[in-house]
Amino acid sequence: MSGDAITRLAVTGTPGTGKTTATDLLASERGVEVVHLNDAIREEGLYADRDEERDSLVADFDAVEAHLGDWSGVVDSHLAHHLDADAVAVLRCRPDILEQRLIERGESEASARENRESEALDVILGEAVERFGEEHVYEIETTDRDPKWVAAELGRVLDGDREPSAGEVDYVEYL
Repeated sequence: MSGDAITRLAVTGTPGTGKTTATDLLASERGVEVVHLNDAIREEGLYADRDEERDSLVADFDAVEAHLGDWSGVVDSHLAHHLDADAVAVLRCRPDILEQRLIERGESEASARENRESEALDVILGEAVERFGEEHVYEIETTDRDPKWVAAELGRVLDGDREPSAGEVDYVEYL
C-alpha cells in the first residue's frame, strides 16, 4: 500500500516502550522535527497540577495546544494521542519487559506495576482507536526490536507506506 504522507504524527505508548529513543533516531536520520511533549510540559510549565501520588505533572492540554500551534512533524509522549494529529503510532512492549525497563530507569515498583497493567490492558491503544479510529492507528511492537527498526517503521507511517494495524498485539496473558 502507498497512501498519503502523514504531516502530523503522534507517537504514543506506555512509558518505557521506546518512544523517545525511536523518535530521536527518526529525527537524526530523516530530519523530521520531533517535539518530546513531556519535556515541553515540564520545561514550559504546560501543566495544571501535580499528581503527588504518582509524582507526575497533570498536563494542561489547552496550554499544550497553544504551545504547539499549527504543528507538523512528530510529537512523542504517552499523552500524544490526546492531540490533533493525522495518525497515531502506538509503541508496544511486553508488560514484563516494560516493568523491568521502568524499574531499571528508577521508577518506583508501584509505578512500574501500574504501567505494566496499563500495557497489558491496551489502555493507550484503546484511547487512540476511540479518538482516531482504527484506520489512523499504527501499532508497533518494540519488545525485541532494534530502535533503528522502530524508527524505520515510524518513517514508513510518515511516508504512507504502512497499513494501519491497531489490535495486532495482545498482552492479556500478562495480567
